[in-house]
Amino acid sequence: MTRAVLVTGGAGYIGSHACKALKLAGYLPVTYDSLITGWRDAVKFGPLEEGCLTDRARLDQVFARYKPVAVMHFAALSQVGEAMSQPGKYWRGNVGASLELIEATLAAGVRDFVFSSTCATYGDQDGVVLDEDSDQMPLNAYGASKRAIEDMLKDFGASDGLNSVIFRYFNVAGADPDGEVGEFHQPETHLVPLILDAIDGKRAALTIHGTDYPTEDGTCIRDYVHVMDLADAHVQGLDWLLAGKGPTTGGAEVFCLGTGTGFSVREVVAAAGSVTNRAVPMQDGPRRAGDAVKLVSGSARAGAVLGWTPARSTMPQMIRDAWRWHQNGGYER
Repeated sequence: MTRAVLVTGGAGYIGSHACKALKLAGYLPVTYDSLITGWRDAVKFGPLEEGCLTDRARLDQVFARYKPVAVMHFAALSQVGEAMSQPGKYWRGNVGASLELIEATLAAGVRDFVFSSTCATYGDQDGVVLDEDSDQMPLNAYGASKRAIEDMLKDFGASDGLNSVIFRYFNVAGADPDGEVGEFHQPETHLVPLILDAIDGKRAALTIHGTDYPTEDGTCIRDYVHVMDLADAHVQGLDWLLAGKGPTTGGAEVFCLGTGTGFSVREVVAAAGSVTNRAVPMQDGPRRAGDAVKLVSGSARAGAVLGWTPARSTMPQMIRDAWRWHQNGGYER
């Protein structure tokens, strides 16, 4: 019998790619999504169960129906600017909702949990490649809420035997090379699709938020990982837990996912122009509150323990795959 995995946020960008990776690995991905920011058309690899994480009765019903062997938790609010102006929304929407999910998971007898966290928990630590032992000093309610969820998982590991894998990563880019799913947000806030929108004339110009950072070209720097490399990591983390190689009496193991190489905004723009052979209309804008100067994450531990490698995570490939998907036009609700 195919083993089910409950995937919260499975109708979103990263979650939908994880669902494809799960199906390819022989699992049944069960998407649990409110469809507030997710897309019905992105759910192609298993059943969709609509619901909010704060609806405990609905969660219990879905757990009882599918009897999943594990949970993969992607659902979250993730816009830095909004997190700065509306922190309460992030504490309720991320932390409160995750608490409901964790308690429902334990009540259903499920003890394996994979959590999509973020290297935004580290804050602004320039000049270093961040790893699992780096200090966590988030700059905004988004990063702080993710750190709080990590702490909850550790606490429930100690009290209830919940075994968790926590992945911290920065910017995700690219799309499914087969074109079945891709990146599509409304409103769009991610750099690569914003660049492609500007190239394609769907917006007048790309606004570069901050040109006076202490970097070589004045724009902030981020590590980028291909979305399918990220999806593979989540499946590898799940396999590791289910094989009993992770914590077996309750605990949380943290893995950073990155390439160890950062790209500035202007470098990503230049790469997109080269790959598409198109000009990128640009305009300068002010910095966004809560943005760090440089964030780069290594993945040595994920490679050593899980066997993970970011094989697709070159900037040209990420942009090529994103551009192919972009030309498909996105989803409809």
